[in-house]
Amino acid sequence: MHTLKQQWFGNIRADILAGIVAGFALIPEALAFAFILGVDPRVALYASFVIAVVISFVGGRTGLISGATGAMALVLVSLMANHGLQYVLAATILTGFIQLILGVFGVSNLMRFIPNSVILGFLNALGIMIFMTQMPYLLGASGMTYIFAIVTLILLYTIPRFFTAIPATVIAIVVMTGIALISGVKLQTVGDMGTMPNTLPVFFLPDIPLNFETLKIILPYALALSIVGLLESLLTSQVLDEMTDTPSDKNREARGQGIANFITGFFGGMAGCALIGQSIINVKSGGRGRLSTLTAGVFLMILILLLGDIVIKIPMPVLAGVMIMISFTTFNWGSFKFLKQAPKSESLVMVATVVIILYTHNLAIGVVVGVILSALLFVAKVSRVTVTQDKGEYKVKGPLFFASTTKFIKSFDHVSENMISINFENSQLWDESAVGAVLKVKQQLEKKGVTVHINGLNSSSEQLYKQLT
Repeated sequence: MHTLKQQWFGNIRADILAGIVAGFALIPEALAFAFILGVDPRVALYASFVIAVVISFVGGRTGLISGATGAMALVLVSLMANHGLQYVLAATILTGFIQLILGVFGVSNLMRFIPNSVILGFLNALGIMIFMTQMPYLLGASGMTYIFAIVTLILLYTIPRFFTAIPATVIAIVVMTGIALISGVKLQTVGDMGTMPNTLPVFFLPDIPLNFETLKIILPYALALSIVGLLESLLTSQVLDEMTDTPSDKNREARGQGIANFITGFFGGMAGCALIGQSIINVKSGGRGRLSTLTAGVFLMILILLLGDIVIKIPMPVLAGVMIMISFTTFNWGSFKFLKQAPKSESLVMVATVVIILYTHNLAIGVVVGVILSALLFVAKVSRVTVTQDKGEYKVKGPLFFASTTKFIKSFDHVSENMISINFENSQLWDESAVGAVLKVKQQLEKKGVTVHINGLNSSSEQLYKQLT
């Protein structure tokens, strides 16, 4: 009870102020992500509101802000284009259910198996994909469209150097929208993309047939959304842990993200996850408790309901500029240094992850393939076993397991002594394949009349050897 009270009311003033700032910062990105997905702005705004409110109660990392995100929008683009909004909402509900199950079974424990090279590839591919999604709205557009996008980028780059009290995205959007309204220049606006919400979201069931065909359509997207959403959320949670020097419950965060997505699908919102930019803004503004996350979600909806008529006048080139800046900050520019300094295998994994994601347009596939490739390269690296001969004693060096048994067996093809010993002081038997390889060598040599002694096994290797012989 004390912990719960501390999480909610231990930092009231700072949490409310930080939540207001984070709420401001949610608007431009929610609109921009709706822009990516090609849906009515309400879909992203309702998602950010519902997810932020729900995660404030059930999340495992206090101060973390969740909502509609570019990563999730990118996964949903083809589903929206081919099947429409109702299937997007159904996929969101299924995503929440899958994430909840993964959280129950301790999915956060699997994070340690994702190498840094894969994470870098994921972030870089995400940055590139966000950038690429803006190109159709800029290429071939009018000269003023380019001017507004470029000036927005300049403001987003320069403002934080001199002023940080209010997010640069909010200032840039207000300034550029004001210029557009005063000058009367004709540009595509948010209002052209759809209507703004004028009521709170209401509960409804997605209008889709409940059959196996529907499941076949939405399940691949839901699985991809689950992996991408949890990856981004758990990474964001880890960043906040380090920033605040406080721990968090990663499995509870996974369950919380699932509950939030499950609920938001019934209220007309798209799937979402943690927003690293808004979360950092919240924490740097003093937000530490659950109240800051709740305030961000509630304040977002208050702003939309009261100022919706102004929000619809925001020029789309300005939002494109915001998304391009997000793509720049998402891309890890230190990756070029990483490619020069890191082992070739890790560089290969990072590049492969990026290429696969860009080719498939699926962030989850890239991560899974990247992890598998990294594991294969690691196995290849550690499977280097050597056998040296010294007066009838064959010394084995290196781990003996399924990937190194072939070389181990071949090392005894030309034994000429009548009696030998195989020394495992500098080796380890890891699996049944290793024991099988030792027995095979022993049997083949004994058929040739060679006496074989096995020695130097450590306790775990000896236990495995006796268990399987």
